[in-house]
Amino acid sequence: MAASVPSGARRGAQVLARLREHPPEVWHRGSRITDPTTAPGIANGITTLARLYDLQWRDPDLTLFDSPVIGAKVGRSFQMPTTRDDLKAVSRSMAHWTGATFGMMGRLPDYINRSITGYAAGAAFLGETDPRFGANARAYHAMVRDHDLCLTHTLSSPQANRSVHAAQQADPFLAAKVKDETDAGIVIRGCRMLATLPIADEIMVFPSTFLRNTEEDQRYAYAVCLPSNAPGLRFQCRETVDYGRSHYDHPLSSRFEEMDAVVIFDDVFVPWERVFLYRDVARCNAAYHRTGALANMAHQVLVKNIAKTEYLLGLASLLVDSIAIEQFQHVQEKLAEIWVNLETMRAFLSAAETGAELDEWGVMRPGWDPLDAARNLYPRLYPRMIEIIQQLGASGLVAMPTEADVNGPLQEEIKRFYQAARMDALERIPLFRLAWDTAISAFGNRQVLYERYFFGDPVRMAGALVQTHDRTAYMDRVRDFLKRAQTDGAVD
Repeated sequence: MAASVPSGARRGAQVLARLREHPPEVWHRGSRITDPTTAPGIANGITTLARLYDLQWRDPDLTLFDSPVIGAKVGRSFQMPTTRDDLKAVSRSMAHWTGATFGMMGRLPDYINRSITGYAAGAAFLGETDPRFGANARAYHAMVRDHDLCLTHTLSSPQANRSVHAAQQADPFLAAKVKDETDAGIVIRGCRMLATLPIADEIMVFPSTFLRNTEEDQRYAYAVCLPSNAPGLRFQCRETVDYGRSHYDHPLSSRFEEMDAVVIFDDVFVPWERVFLYRDVARCNAAYHRTGALANMAHQVLVKNIAKTEYLLGLASLLVDSIAIEQFQHVQEKLAEIWVNLETMRAFLSAAETGAELDEWGVMRPGWDPLDAARNLYPRLYPRMIEIIQQLGASGLVAMPTEADVNGPLQEEIKRFYQAARMDALERIPLFRLAWDTAISAFGNRQVLYERYFFGDPVRMAGALVQTHDRTAYMDRVRDFLKRAQTDGAVD
């Protein structure tokens, strides 16, 4: 439960204290985690998360704004911008957080903060069939903003029989559905995937956009938010990619493991005040676009992807410089490719900000077309950039000794034989271990898979892009040219 008196933006110690007091039911390696802040494989990522909450207080003018309700400073990622300058301020705030993690934590709290802010802004859409739902969205947004709560979310049904829809699975409660409805609320049974950051304070359980408008799908059509420690709610984690090694040996995975989990609903009760959509398939399918939630999330992801690409360009450049291979044309081509990717993402962000317009709810929404292009392109760019890191580092990525070796009996031999053209061994080894953790390790490969499917199946995304972006004007220009060419041959 949230604290009774909201106090605005939190600091790291408050985040850790609340998690110790109200831990969700998280399972990992066959055991329930009683204190996530000390759990092997998970605690380091939580420590990083807490430091990010401290970071927002180091430059409050950048990352915070005044709550319209309590007056205290709250996270800028909860802001509903009304001008382009407001929107750019949100961008800068998000860049401040994700830059601190090199973009390697894809589900920082501001991701879902932007989503729930969109739903609150578009509350009128949610409330068209039931006014309670719009009021619930506004109240919930104010609550999580003024308590600075951290949210995770889950969208997809589990992978079982993918040839049929959720309602046609052999087990009718495989995919989470509403089991019962009472005067007090609804009861959910089944499971969902995939919740990243399962140690969040709250979970946003919103519909996938692939529901069919049939009677049997209506019990899968709902949107709710509830505490992550709600009775009957469980998180089954994958195996951690933080193996308890030092920051020297595993510089990324020992800091930025955010964990992924399948969410199990064992007759979880949700009171009506936590329900935002129910049994309205068409509205569930349209909600992300209509409210602005999807544009807000894509905006945050684009900012994250810029930070991630900046990191990869810096890493690749250091690898090249360390072993003096910058004179080779194929190396220059690879560096140029990453640089072009970075400038492409920056251009998309600039276009989204410059093309922002007030939406039907009076909120400044970033331009959708560049955001949609960016979210369709990056899943193809990121694996290639990781391949470039692998090609530049080559065998050096799999030949690096550990911290224990560097300080062990062979330390003098290591200093001699692991030197680089422009670095001694003690400089080169941490750099190449960082590149290894980026491009070779389990952590690095999870990042590749994550980016491939960040917004879902790339093929379905491409199909949605084609279906929702009108190309008539471009077709008409070609038709007009063909007509002119057939009549007078003129080009004007």
